Amino acid sequence: MATKLSWQATANELIAGSVGGAAQVLVGHPLDTVKTRAQIAPKGMFKGPMDIIAQTVRKEGFFALYKGMASPLLGIAGVNSLLFAAYGISRKIVSPYPQLSLLETSLAGAMAGAANAVLASPVEMFKVRMQGQYGGAQDKHLSAVAKEMWNQWGFRKGVMRGYWVTLAREIPAYAGFYTAYEFSKRKFASIYGSELPVWALLASGSTGGIAYWLSCYPLDVIKSRVQLRQTPPVGTPVQYIAHEAKTVLAESGLKGLFSGLTPSLIRSIPAAASTFAAFEITREYLAEFTGV
Repeated sequence: MATKLSWQATANELIAGSVGGAAQVLVGHPLDTVKTRAQIAPKGMFKGPMDIIAQTVRKEGFFALYKGMASPLLGIAGVNSLLFAAYGISRKIVSPYPQLSLLETSLAGAMAGAANAVLASPVEMFKVRMQGQYGGAQDKHLSAVAKEMWNQWGFRKGVMRGYWVTLAREIPAYAGFYTAYEFSKRKFASIYGSELPVWALLASGSTGGIAYWLSCYPLDVIKSRVQLRQTPPVGTPVQYIAHEAKTVLAESGLKGLFSGLTPSLIRSIPAAASTFAAFEITREYLAEFTGV
């Protein structure tokens, strides 16, 4: 009976996590499109984030800001399930005690990020390639993009293009996310006790989201460019990451390595709020419905 209840509780968490992830995608995707286009658009095409929004809406319509959303929506259940499971296992590997230090939390987050890259890489590759279409006659649907990548390049060089740079991004990103999230929660707990108000959880999530992006730039810029390439990168991962970084520096200078950071940071706040709100509401409903 206890095992059944444990499985039901886990299922509730995974379902709630998937709903929270879907809410994050729905709320945050327009700014994600702005971020990605800032990273990958030809030089001189846009003047800045606001110009990206203005041109995209004027030339392609409002819903063009949601380009590429199908990929993360379809993959969110798998990505979230993998991330939550990997973080839970990583915590136990790092320490046998339930309360981890911030350094241990960072290590567990880095391990979870490494595992998460396996699914995050193809999900983001398809998203980036959809967002890199600007309303022309040659624009393709997600199914056509997926078929093209598979037929032309296969699994490793097509579907998993950019995996190694995604791995390099996810390790510091989730180390930063979980460390900042736990740090904020503990600071609030020292004031309000263990039962934190909802706004404190939302603030902690936002802090984690901001730390995520600050920790993974400029690797996120390099990842987007690698995944948008017409041909697979050549050389070892270290070589092609370094080559792409040099190309960005030559084209746009140091600021090019931080393209899209501002919309990413702004996006963190509503995205985290919607994620936690949807997660908590869904989990409470499931707990009432299932009795677990």
